[in-house]
This record gives sequence, C-alpha cells and structure tokens, in this order.
Amino acid sequence: MQIVMIPGFWLDGDSWREVAYPLRAAGHTVHTVTLPGLESVDADRSDITLADHVAAVVALLDELPAEPVLLVGHSGGAAVAYAALDARPDRVAEVVYVDAGPLGDGQSVNTELPVVDGEIPLPDWSVFETDDLVDLDDELREAFRARAIPQPARVASDPQRLHNEDRRRVPATIVCCEFPSAMLQHWVAAGEPMVAEVATIDTVRYVDLPTGHWPQFTKPAELAAVIAEAAARHR
Repeated sequence: MQIVMIPGFWLDGDSWREVAYPLRAAGHTVHTVTLPGLESVDADRSDITLADHVAAVVALLDELPAEPVLLVGHSGGAAVAYAALDARPDRVAEVVYVDAGPLGDGQSVNTELPVVDGEIPLPDWSVFETDDLVDLDDELREAFRARAIPQPARVASDPQRLHNEDRRRVPATIVCCEFPSAMLQHWVAAGEPMVAEVATIDTVRYVDLPTGHWPQFTKPAELAAVIAEAAARHR
C-alpha cells in the first residue's frame, strides 16, 4: 500500500526512518514527507504557512498512483494530514493520527510555543509536560535535538481551513500515547472542545501505545505494527 507519513514539529521526513523500515520490508511503498521550511536549519521558512504544508502533501497525493493511500500524521503533522484529507477525501483510505487528532476548522495547532525571530526552535525540555518525555532517554533527547529544525511559526498559529464534509466519512485511527484511549474517548463523549472534531468522524479506532509524545523514536517497531494493521484493512 502507498503510505504517506507526515512528521510533527521540528522534524523532517527522515525522522520516520525506524518506523518506515519494517513497513517497507513488508512490501508497502512509504513516502516520508519533508515539509516546506524543514529541509535544513538553513532553509528559508520566514513566509511558510500551514496552507503551504497542506499544499505539499496534496501535491504528493496527486502524484501517486490512483489507489487510495494511508495517511499518517504525528503531532502537528496530524493537522496537515486532516487538511490534506479534506482536499482529497477520495484519495485517502484512512488516516492514522499519532499522539494527535484531527484539527477542526478555525483551530490552530499551538499558539503557545515560543517564537524566536519568526520561527520556533525546539524548546528546552523543561517546556514539555512530563508525559511528553516518557521513554525519551538522554540519548534519544540528544539525537532529537541534533536533528531538530526550527518550525515555521505560522504553521503553529495559522487557523485550519476545512471545506469538504466528505472528510468525515474516511476512517481514522488514533494512536494514544500520552493519554490512554479510555480517557480520550471520555473527553470526546463529554464534548471537550479540543477533541470536538473527533466526534464528527464516522469511524474512529483507538489504539493504546503507552509512551511519550515521540513514539517514532521511543517505540518505532510498535508504531510500525499499528500502521501496518491499518494498512492491512485496505490492501
């Protein structure tokens, strides 16, 4: 199956390497996306918007063979995945949200991250919640920081724009890392605003993968298995 993997903030496509390897070994064609402005620390990202990131993924979908693809979005990349689905619902078989969920129309990914000179460097670890950092040991933290690329600031603050109700009919899998699926489902049932969009999707599966916010580093084999299971539903 064609699998398109969208990284979260501060990461390029190669950050999916340990997850993509077993998927490719199983016969899937995996596209690990490097979004505009994340090509290198020296890239010009001053004018990069959330819409630019969405357009890059939509362009890739348009280039791929005609069969529907599996979209995977981690963290802030989940917003990009959902907007790309909104643009091309007929091209997507399912979306896997990794420690994230679909971002509703008018919402922003994160307006609280510290902006420095028009971009968002990877903050000090003390900025993150304890649950974010579970299993991210000193070696993994050092490797993450060495590869981190500043995030275009507007990608974090621009409002999401959605137009196509057909997006709601495409199945979703939410990989629950920091919070157990039972808690997330409770929030959905209670109408919590931050997960309101989840309640509008016809078919949602929840998978528990207990670890911190970056399972592509802390539990790559387990995450690959979850994605492979989603792909198997559509082969």
